[in-house]
Amino acid sequence: MDDLDAVAELWVDLARGQQRHGSTLLAGANREAAREWVARGIVTGELLVARPDRDADPDGDDLELLGFVGFSLERGGYERDHTRGTVSNLYVRPERRGEGIGAALLAAAEAALADAGAEAVALEALVDNERARAFYTDHGYEPTRIEFGKPLGDGTEEGGPEKNGTEKDETKRDGTENRGG
Repeated sequence: MDDLDAVAELWVDLARGQQRHGSTLLAGANREAAREWVARGIVTGELLVARPDRDADPDGDDLELLGFVGFSLERGGYERDHTRGTVSNLYVRPERRGEGIGAALLAAAEAALADAGAEAVALEALVDNERARAFYTDHGYEPTRIEFGKPLGDGTEEGGPEKNGTEKDETKRDGTENRGG
């Protein structure tokens, strides 16, 4: 429980970073929800943290967390032909990426899930996050599902035509034009 607030702050950093890849999660606004998720993970043993190696860096700050990973067995819901675990919220501080910390956290989560009876592991990555997708592919994960998304409304405050009843002409983010009339 000593790590509760520190991991929640790392989760906020994760959410903030994922926004550049299209995530709609609000970072700071979800701090309390993240804190509850972390507390639940600590109590259930479904959260692991990475710390600096005291032997490798005896003068280092062993209280600074380098990253974390959450994981769980799928519970309830639909019957499946195998027991599946999920890995969620794998995060390593940006300045420490590329050192094997994420790989170690992922391997530890996979081992814990296998010990709990999981026969397969699922996880998600944002389609625009090429680094994360490459990381998971390098660790044996293959895409199994595609999520489709579509914004609704035209971006005005009301979510529909502008207040005078006409749509304005504009160029959308994908480069196509919206010709109102």
